[in-house]
Amino acid sequence: MSEYGIVVSKNLMVPMRDGVRLAFDVYRPGIDGAYADGTFGTIMLHTAYDKATKRYEEIADYFVPRGYAVVLVDMRDRYRSEGSGTYFHSATPHTGRDGYDIVEWIAAQPWSNGRIGTCGSSYAGQVQIRMALEDPPHLTAIWPDVVTTNNYTNCSREGGAFQGHMFWALFIHAQDAQDIAGDQAKIDEVWDDLKNLRELFRATPWKEGQTSLRHVPPLEQTLLNYYRRGAYDDWWAQISCDYERHYPQHADVPMTVSSGWFDPWAGPDLEYWAAMAAKNTSPQRAVIGPWSHVGMRGEASYCHEVDFGPQSVWGVDRYFDEQLEYFSRWLPNDAKGHPVDEAPIQLFVMGGGSGQMTTEGKLDHGGFWRQEHEWPLARRVETPYYLHGDGSLSTEPPPASVEPRRYTFDPEHPVPTIGGVYCAIGELPREGPGMEPAWSRFLHPVLRLRDLLTPGPADQREAPQFYGAEEPYPRLSQRPDVLVFQTEPLAEPVEVTGNVVVNLWISSSALDTDFTAKVIDVHPANDDYPDGFDMVLHDSIIRCRYREGFDHEVLLAPGEIVPVTIRIPATSNLFDVGHRIRIDISSSNWPRLDVNPNTGEPMGEHTHTVAAHQAVYVDADHPSNAVLPVIPAL
Repeated sequence: MSEYGIVVSKNLMVPMRDGVRLAFDVYRPGIDGAYADGTFGTIMLHTAYDKATKRYEEIADYFVPRGYAVVLVDMRDRYRSEGSGTYFHSATPHTGRDGYDIVEWIAAQPWSNGRIGTCGSSYAGQVQIRMALEDPPHLTAIWPDVVTTNNYTNCSREGGAFQGHMFWALFIHAQDAQDIAGDQAKIDEVWDDLKNLRELFRATPWKEGQTSLRHVPPLEQTLLNYYRRGAYDDWWAQISCDYERHYPQHADVPMTVSSGWFDPWAGPDLEYWAAMAAKNTSPQRAVIGPWSHVGMRGEASYCHEVDFGPQSVWGVDRYFDEQLEYFSRWLPNDAKGHPVDEAPIQLFVMGGGSGQMTTEGKLDHGGFWRQEHEWPLARRVETPYYLHGDGSLSTEPPPASVEPRRYTFDPEHPVPTIGGVYCAIGELPREGPGMEPAWSRFLHPVLRLRDLLTPGPADQREAPQFYGAEEPYPRLSQRPDVLVFQTEPLAEPVEVTGNVVVNLWISSSALDTDFTAKVIDVHPANDDYPDGFDMVLHDSIIRCRYREGFDHEVLLAPGEIVPVTIRIPATSNLFDVGHRIRIDISSSNWPRLDVNPNTGEPMGEHTHTVAAHQAVYVDADHPSNAVLPVIPAL
């Protein structure tokens, strides 16, 4: 029930320790238009995306009437804050120190009770962890949502390959950069690039001056760092890029982290929870649902092509209600702390649905919530499923003297991304049906963005609506450059919850190439899906030059048999009776991951491409396998 009105002070310019002033919007409880007496706990959000937008103002609209102060802050070099020319996207150096100064400024105000909690998703979640590494004395509780913890391993590069969502993201951060504020011609160039994103994805290798990012030099430099620095070096090791190596200095405060199985950071977020649970004395919580990036606040029970049932839905109302319940334990003057009987992890196990089509045209996959007390789950059984020469997948080791499975990987015709796990990639549509100038001109271009790729679970089949797909639009299992290994239809359900590790023995004709692995739940055919439904759960990649470690390169000797490991981040799925567990092996997943030219040239500076002739070995001496974390039935 609302007890207070809202009294707001906009754009207070507060100096940080180096004199640069950040713009604060301060929302305080009020009575009859005046500030209410007393001191209040504060919820703070520090963002790169304009504190004055509805998605942030609604935080104040919800919490202030319930007795909290809310402080929204534009990051330095962004919007109404002053600049220092140091905004390098997620590699920005001042974020942690500024976060510390923001918290301590709030604590010093006469209306503050000295207890500050933080919230925010994506970048606004990332800055919470960065600030917690500075351990501000008055930081009291945090809730980072869908947050990366390491720019190298789980944001910009994966298995040594460049992640395409970071290419797109830099244009989103360029269109409102202070560097070009007021210069409409340069702003228009950025939006033109987002109209031409399909062509830009193909125009590799990207070079200096090639795109509109040249107008925002720090962001162009960030792109080239993301794209060309394939090995983990001192640039990636800096605290602004890699939080994980600095976890020992993280504040010991209550934390809730939330994410979704189709968000790129569910696995890292669970590992963050585990690191904090092991280190800290304060309570640590995690919530992981069947959502894509920021899907926790969505009102639909489906993600992309798959429905998980009404039990999967949180929505904005529950999201805020849960945050209110959480912060009420720590921030008010009479806060009581953490109930001792609450399980620290709430995770959603996908699966168990009918496999039929819902009225919304989605596959009914189902699922259920479960409470857990540790991560990874202690009761898991790490079970090797071996890849066999006949395309089968089983717990039986392979026999001797089996021929390898072979295919040719042509970088000019990569396997297209169809659903899966990544943040977002959107394009600005050209004028046309649904985007008529008569009304679309009134929308900010950000509101006109449409998915170029849609993250989430999808049937692994090419179709005209999927960027990168080519005629005759086969199922991916029918492509000659995809190796399929699958179990027989299951006689008993199998739950897989945790990280999947794929160990391959490979050879290639190339000096450097990629191998990909994808985990798929194969639904049996029915009247709604006469060809079945090949539901992607997760995937990953290894760039072979980094097979011996991401801090150095070792090129392949053509034809030499070597082991490689593909580490697929966490998922949780019940493979039901009649389903098959499937592992697909290939060498590309574009544009989610950049295409290896197979030449062995310096990263991001290749001059041509060549086809690679690949072999995956499946004999007793080279037992390629996928290690699945199987959860025993109760």
